[in-house]
Amino acid sequence: MAIDRFDYLPSIDRPVIRWPNGARLAFWIAPNIGHYEYLPLPDKVRNYWPRMAHPDTKFYAHHDYGNRVGFWRLAEVFEQHKLRPTVALGIAMLEHFPELRDAMVKRDWAFMSHGLYPMRTLYNLSIEDERAYYRESCDLVLRHTGKPLKGMFGPLQSKTDRTPELMVEAGLIYHTDWFHDDQPFPLKVAGGARMVSVPYTQELNDSSLFKLNYEGEDFLRMVKDQFDVLYAEGEQSGRVLCISLHPFLTGQAHRIRYLDEALSYILSHEGVWRTTADEIAEYYLANYYDETQRHVAQHRQQWPVRNLDEAGS
Repeated sequence: MAIDRFDYLPSIDRPVIRWPNGARLAFWIAPNIGHYEYLPLPDKVRNYWPRMAHPDTKFYAHHDYGNRVGFWRLAEVFEQHKLRPTVALGIAMLEHFPELRDAMVKRDWAFMSHGLYPMRTLYNLSIEDERAYYRESCDLVLRHTGKPLKGMFGPLQSKTDRTPELMVEAGLIYHTDWFHDDQPFPLKVAGGARMVSVPYTQELNDSSLFKLNYEGEDFLRMVKDQFDVLYAEGEQSGRVLCISLHPFLTGQAHRIRYLDEALSYILSHEGVWRTTADEIAEYYLANYYDETQRHVAQHRQQWPVRNLDEAGS
């Protein structure tokens, strides 16, 4: 039977989280930056971009706009607000776009893996190929940025049944594929290794919104509404707010001001920890991981789970 990746612990019954300096909210922002291939390799599982036969000039050009123009608009807004984003990095772009690489390194941005290329999934990899994949990813990030790779958001959110184990083996400490919580939570790994799920977002994600014909005004309203609830809840126990962006979407001229307004609103409040996914994972592992595990064990004693298959039913 495949390993169950998470214990269940309701949000109303958990150890209280206190972020650094008493902050209510850990706020991190994740621009997705990578090289989108003109002629992508065929995928054995499915064609993830089936609008037309490749090359799909429209799709390619839209993404290319992000690296040519949109990236620089986002970088300017982040700088104005003194934010260090955590880049969901298509790692190969470090070699394809040295200008972007140097701009991010100069600004001391953080990096998590979004695969080597964002459109190449992990589903087809053998265990040895996947193991080599993480070694190559870690080596490239360290060589080009000087920073160790600590976490991953799977390309197209893809993974295999052994992905967390191989991530831990490569030295990674967090995964952001799981959109199931407003707080970090222990991710179960075979052998008892320590790994944490850091909250990412499907809701405050420009790719989800703008492709469904929502626009900048909708994005701004949703960010404010999400922030208000999490900020209020964070008075009792710390919450995480993530915003996911793509330079070819939010970096468009008619949308960039809404990002500026959203960040101004969030950062006008006291008790907001401007942070990175790396720092959230490290802080949680150091301060709350073990306590949460103990609380899970106590909760399971009170609320035992019965597996029907193992019970013979």
